[in-house]
Amino acid sequence: MLDGKTLVFAEVRYRVNDRHGSGADSVTWKKQQRIIKAARLFLQYHGRHRLRPCRFDVVSIGNENGRPVLNWIQDAFDAV
Repeated sequence: MLDGKTLVFAEVRYRVNDRHGSGADSVTWKKQQRIIKAARLFLQYHGRHRLRPCRFDVVSIGNENGRPVLNWIQDAFDAV
């Protein structure tokens, strides 16, 4: 998605409960590397976006008392 001029790659994770951590906790280093690889491939095939600043966000959706809770972590990790 675009946030102003910034191209945002967002990973959305849902957890019914947090017994094993939040959805954001499930975005491990290995998962981040896969997302970065996908972003690089996207940029190769969509040249009009190559010069845009990029950001990696994580949207974690969970449950609290039967209601959905959304936690949007902007700039959650960097492509290094």
